Formats: sequence, C-alpha cells, structure tokens
Amino acid sequence: QVQLVESGGGLVQPGGSLTLSCAASGFTVSTYYMSWYRQAPGKEREFVATISVTGSTNYEDSVKGRFTISRDNAKNTVYLQMNSLKPGDTAVYYCKAPTASWGKGTLVTVSS
Repeated sequence: QVQLVESGGGLVQPGGSLTLSCAASGFTVSTYYMSWYRQAPGKEREFVATISVTGSTNYEDSVKGRFTISRDNAKNTVYLQMNSLKPGDTAVYYCKAPTASWGKGTLVTVSS
C-alpha cells in the first residue's frame, strides 16, 4: 500500500528549529521527486521544497537559506529541516510523491 506519514511538528518559538519526517511505504522515495507543501490557516496549500532523484533541491523563496530538504534512502524517509522559524511558517506541512495521495500532514506552530 502506497502511503506517506508525516511527523515531527509541534509548537516552537520564533527563531527555533524543527525537523519534519515523511516515512514512505509501498514505493521507494529515491526513485521519485519528493516534495514538501504547507497550508496555513485560511490559505491554499503551497509548495515549500522538492528533492529530485539525483538529489538536487529547490525551495520556495521565503524558505531559502532556512529550510533544507533531504532524503535517507535506507530509511525510505524524507526530511525537512527548518531553522530560524517565523510565525508566518505556521501551517500544516505535507509531503508528496507523484505516486501517493496526500497524507494527514503535521502541524507546525511558531509562536511565543
């Protein structure tokens, strides 16, 4: 069964860090583009970052230099390291693969 399960969200103060995980089953993450998206309250889902089969990465402008997407092939898991978090980063974060439906996401709240 093809499935994505996100985890690692929580409440963090501005300037803090979090690492999100996306565990995949039913397919191999290293053979597809894997992406992170987010949806803030009252807003549409938006692209955050992607990692290609070759390992090249691309980021939405507002997270460049703060977020890092990576992949652990042995664990079949994709990560999103988030540093220097801002209140505007508050959202439900989802990972996505072409072969899988949207998961439930993980909530990140940046607040003092």
